[in-house]
Amino acid sequence: MAVNYGSKRTVVGAHYGMRDWLSQRVTAALMGIFTLVVLAQVLFTSGPVGYDRWAGIFAPQWMKVLTFTVIAALLWHVWVGMRDVWMDYVQPVGIRLALQIFTIVWLVGCAGWAIQVLWRI
Repeated sequence: MAVNYGSKRTVVGAHYGMRDWLSQRVTAALMGIFTLVVLAQVLFTSGPVGYDRWAGIFAPQWMKVLTFTVIAALLWHVWVGMRDVWMDYVQPVGIRLALQIFTIVWLVGCAGWAIQVLWRI
C-alpha cells in the first residue's frame, strides 16, 4: 500500500484554467458590445464622418470611461493570451520571464498612452 506524503500539486505551467477561459470570454464580449456601440454612433450620425465627428463621439465623459474600460479589458485579454503563449511555447525560464516582463511593460505603456489620448493629459 502506497503512502501519500504531501501534495502532488504541479507548480509549473499555465494552470489557471477556468478563470482565464472566463476572463477571455468576458473581455471579448465587452469589446464586441463596445464595437457595436461605436458602430451605431457612426452609422446614425448625419453627414461625413471626419475628425470632428470622431472627436464628438468620444467627447462625453461616459464614453471616455467606457472606452478606457474596454481598453483595460483589451489589455487584460492580451496579457492572458500572451502569458499562455509564452508559458506553452518558450521553454527556457529566463527567456520566458524576460518576454513576460516585456509584455507587461508594453501593456502598461499602452494603458498610459490610452489615458493620454482619451483625456489629453
